[in-house]
Amino acid sequence: MPEALRLALAIAAKDVRAELRSRTALLSAVVFAALVLVVFNFARDPTAIAAVDLAPSVLWVTFALAAMVALNRAFTVERENGALDALLLAPVPRGAVFLGKLLANLAFVGTVEAVTLPLFVLFFNVDLGHALPGILGVTALATIGFVAVGTIFSAMAVRTRFAELLLPVLLLPFMVPPLIGAVQVTSRLLADRPLSEMLGWLRLLALYDVVFVTLCTMVFASVVDE
Repeated sequence: MPEALRLALAIAAKDVRAELRSRTALLSAVVFAALVLVVFNFARDPTAIAAVDLAPSVLWVTFALAAMVALNRAFTVERENGALDALLLAPVPRGAVFLGKLLANLAFVGTVEAVTLPLFVLFFNVDLGHALPGILGVTALATIGFVAVGTIFSAMAVRTRFAELLLPVLLLPFMVPPLIGAVQVTSRLLADRPLSEMLGWLRLLALYDVVFVTLCTMVFASVVDE
């Protein structure tokens, strides 16, 4: 195993252990996602619009809002305990630090999404059936991109006084492309449309992931060293 990958996994494991001790951010994100689903469920008029037509938008809005709650904690532990400078002074490449934070954030956001999806099916009575593997795949594809961007913006905002408010302002515009692509693919999956109708959106999501994961890895050192 390359040394950088080993260090990244060690940083990710440290973040996971710290979160499992408190579970504060994880539980907050899950509760927030459940509340959003409840609000959407009671706001919907079942006689005006079918649940399957509204389902993709509701699902991805919930995922996005819950992810921002989870991403707020990316560098919070280091900031609250004065350990951010110690982490940066450690003999660890900046790329490994970013990769470790990215893996930890993917684990947190993925856990929130895994809990949210059954709640979504329960509240909206949508039969995922044959569409479930595709939805899981597009969820992973879309999540990687906006979590990478959220990680870099969390590193930028952590030293400010209003980090919790600044992160959504910075992140939301960059979440729009993957969310649009994910909604389009999810709606076609639920409608049992052919794969050819989704290929363009899937390419967009894959390109977004490659571009922004690479870009965020490259600029992370400059962000944290400022």
